[in-house]
Amino acid sequence: MLLVIFARAAIAATVTYNWNATWVWRNPDGKYARPVVGINNDWPCPKIEATVGDTVVVNLENRLGNQTTGLHFHGLNQITTEDMDGPSGVTQCPIPPNSTVTYRFVVDTAGTYWYHSHNFGQYPDGLRGPLIVHDTDDPYANDYDEEVIILVSDWYHNDSITAVKNMIQPSNTQFAPPIPDALLVNEGLGANINFTSGNTYRIRLINVAAFASAMIHFSSHTMKVIMNDGSYLKKKDASQLRVAPAQRYDFLLEASSRDSGNYPFLVSLDINRDWTNSTGLQWPMNYTGYLVMDDSQSLTGTDVVDKWDPADESKFEAHDGAAAFSSYDKLIQLDFNFCFDENGYPRACFNNLTYIGQKVPTLYSAATTGDDNTNPDVYGQVNPFIVDYGDIVQIVVNNIDAATHPFHLHGHHFQILSRPASGTGNWSGSDSGYASTPPRRDTVAIMPNSHAVIRFNASNPGVWLFHCHIEWHVEMGLTATIIEAPDRLRDLSFPQDHLDACSKLGIPTAGNAAGNTADPTDTSGMATVPPTDYVGAEYTGSASSDSDSTKKLKARRESSPAAPQPVPHVLDLVRPAF
Repeated sequence: MLLVIFARAAIAATVTYNWNATWVWRNPDGKYARPVVGINNDWPCPKIEATVGDTVVVNLENRLGNQTTGLHFHGLNQITTEDMDGPSGVTQCPIPPNSTVTYRFVVDTAGTYWYHSHNFGQYPDGLRGPLIVHDTDDPYANDYDEEVIILVSDWYHNDSITAVKNMIQPSNTQFAPPIPDALLVNEGLGANINFTSGNTYRIRLINVAAFASAMIHFSSHTMKVIMNDGSYLKKKDASQLRVAPAQRYDFLLEASSRDSGNYPFLVSLDINRDWTNSTGLQWPMNYTGYLVMDDSQSLTGTDVVDKWDPADESKFEAHDGAAAFSSYDKLIQLDFNFCFDENGYPRACFNNLTYIGQKVPTLYSAATTGDDNTNPDVYGQVNPFIVDYGDIVQIVVNNIDAATHPFHLHGHHFQILSRPASGTGNWSGSDSGYASTPPRRDTVAIMPNSHAVIRFNASNPGVWLFHCHIEWHVEMGLTATIIEAPDRLRDLSFPQDHLDACSKLGIPTAGNAAGNTADPTDTSGMATVPPTDYVGAEYTGSASSDSDSTKKLKARRESSPAAPQPVPHVLDLVRPAF
């Protein structure tokens, strides 16, 4: 065993990325040109790629000029590097323009992941990309010959700040989110896959959308699912998959010796509240790609799906056969519904409370409030829950809304013990009938007017968000905060460049949520009502005039013809028959 450990340590590498966040002008749906947040003056954003045990270093300089930024590495556990998780106001301050922050962490678990801005609803503007961690002990290594990444997403002609401003208005009494203008596959580049007879392909499917899920089906070919959200599964056949925002699936496609020609596959954007309710379903945004075996033939076929009936994500089984945790030490019950704040603005609430960002990042409060860091009052209204090291934690989410919502936990892969059908109602309180070898993942889609029961082992000290991964709902406050093993976070130190970013923005880095270091239990000065003026990632400081990418963007706007008007919410591709 020691020889194996030493051998792995010897081959571990440091993978370094030097990135500038910059504005780029793009028209990914072919209908509307607009600024997007890219990397090093290019977009789509590049891939991060490493092998288990490697150290990943990302040096991120903000050259946007008029916005702050940051990065979250979605699905990575960040063991002992909780300060590298990336959500602004939680484990770090936003990165102001003309500042650089370094993220450094070891990738401990193989799988398909992604990175994105976790800074005030910014990632729908483009700052997102795949993060692939290869496995030297991949149990399916001999089952495939090549790998292919497919990113799916919704897309918006409005920038994110405008979209959220329009949503969070007292007139929005129905809590309507921004509706996508288009479906993107590989950020508009498409996905035609070279498909060679006799080969098997590992498809890494990632949904980087802000709102919509995606359905996928391959004509005449069955998907053999081997992984969800970076967790291996027992191989299972699936004709259709539904991948919710932030979720990932790895599956195998085999090109048999009997195959010939080119085979279409269909991706449909699911903007419905409940795809299992056949009444009023709409599928206006669709994409047809191809498994290409003969590039001399035209790509004209279509894949028609009569009814979307995807595999049930809660029925997959963990590859290692790990049993469900038999009991739990801590129960966190979260009842989700929409709500209005004191000023009549639409919000999203857990247990009738919306998340309100505070002055001091929550992890910094945990590190600097001494013995008081076990008191949830010191953190303000970030919906904090304290769990002890080694606790088995059960989270129950009652989705009282009439739509499906994907919920994501930072810092952990959790077991899905139960995720019943639409209309099941709230959790009964009975812990019975759960899956015996449940799948583990970091994002679960909870059905309308139903619930989910998940469990995880609190063995990763840190401050971890639990939130809906519809980005618009995050901005409406649909977030809770897990303060895990706070006694092990006391006196935690932070990199100087992270602290410098806070200093440049005038953000305190010690004390309770309001920055009180003398008496952390004094709640005066904490934010208790959400601001009525949404500014998102907007930056108005002196650095905004110094950004080269902002100057180029302004020049591009001034020299370009008038921007085209928005088009109907339809992509001119294949519509499935219903």
